[in-house]
Amino acid sequence: MSLFKPRTRPTLGSVIGRGHLIAALVAVAMASVSLTLLGVLALRVYADHNLHLIARSINYTVEAAVVFDDKAAATEALALIASTEEVAYAQVMDKQGELLARWQRPETGLLSDLEMQIARAFLEKPISMPIVHQGQEIGRILLTGHGGSLMRFLLSGLMGIVLCTAISAWVALYLARRQLRGIIGPLRSLATVAHAARSERAFDRRVPPADIAELDNLGNDFNALLDELESWQTHLQNENETLAHQASHDSLTGLPNRAFFEGRLMRALRNASKLDERVAVLFLDSDRFKEINDNFGHAAGDAVLIAVATRVRAQLREEDLVARLGGDEFAVLLTPLHNTEDAERIADQIIASMEAPIPLPGTTQVLTSLSIGIAVYPDHGVTPGALLNAADAAMYQAKRLSRGAQQTAGAELPVAHVQTRS
Repeated sequence: MSLFKPRTRPTLGSVIGRGHLIAALVAVAMASVSLTLLGVLALRVYADHNLHLIARSINYTVEAAVVFDDKAAATEALALIASTEEVAYAQVMDKQGELLARWQRPETGLLSDLEMQIARAFLEKPISMPIVHQGQEIGRILLTGHGGSLMRFLLSGLMGIVLCTAISAWVALYLARRQLRGIIGPLRSLATVAHAARSERAFDRRVPPADIAELDNLGNDFNALLDELESWQTHLQNENETLAHQASHDSLTGLPNRAFFEGRLMRALRNASKLDERVAVLFLDSDRFKEINDNFGHAAGDAVLIAVATRVRAQLREEDLVARLGGDEFAVLLTPLHNTEDAERIADQIIASMEAPIPLPGTTQVLTSLSIGIAVYPDHGVTPGALLNAADAAMYQAKRLSRGAQQTAGAELPVAHVQTRS
């Protein structure tokens, strides 16, 4: 026993949906990252430029305080400007490099630390600008930028990325489903019709038209193939029916043959045994067939056989059966049989139907008669072979009696007799 489960193949819908989703997410991610990087670069340039402007403003403001070495005035002027700008740390140095004034943003905590980390990562190093008075450098200003604006931009950019990603995912799924309706629908219809044709041999079903040209052409080609298969199936069924009919029927008279008759007789005997009914078998033989065939030819003999088959069939009930056993021998199955007199009555009707002349090819007519033997189930046999043998023996006895009567009377035409075997 295998421990591995068979791999489940993905559906076309899941493949297309996943492809749309991945493509949309990748596109949104690339666009978002690209725009964010461009925004960060632009903000960095702006922050650096703004920091230089702030340094110049501080330079002009603290110049007098540096000249007179007034720390209080320098500190006040530095705090006045730095507190309103994006500055994290500012220093004013004198000509000897001594600290004259210092200002630091008072925020503390995780948010302030994060802003400083962002500033160190994205902004330039602290800028240094000299303080010049009458052409001479009298001090220097050191400024470190603050990352508050940059962090807000990054957070807003991240939120924008998440929002755009969610919207793009929804749009991608919506478009995928919309596209699937145009692709999966016709393919599913095609698969349904193909499955019905394979499993149920339903070649009469057809694939409906599709909106997409390639799928519509595929459906039309498949429908054309189904047309050919349906035509082939109809032709094959007709051939099978023809072959089955030829295998069970006589080609000349169109009557069932011996095999068909014996099979039908066997089923009739089984039913009669269950229902306690009676069944009769009539064995028929033409009295002058050989003479007609020898004198007038095979075409005349065929005409006689066809006429005998037609007249015998006309005397029977709908549920009865007449078959040609071979040559000029016929058999009749009477089921159900209520009494023996019904079989004798039908036999008399068959004999009477032969009194009319039979037209042969050309203008010739001929008279013929039949000898009939009757066997009844279960009186004369309980198997198909026993009943046919009993009816055959009765027919030959009737034929001998008919010939004896002809010789006694000196007649030229035979008269058929019915003889039951008891």
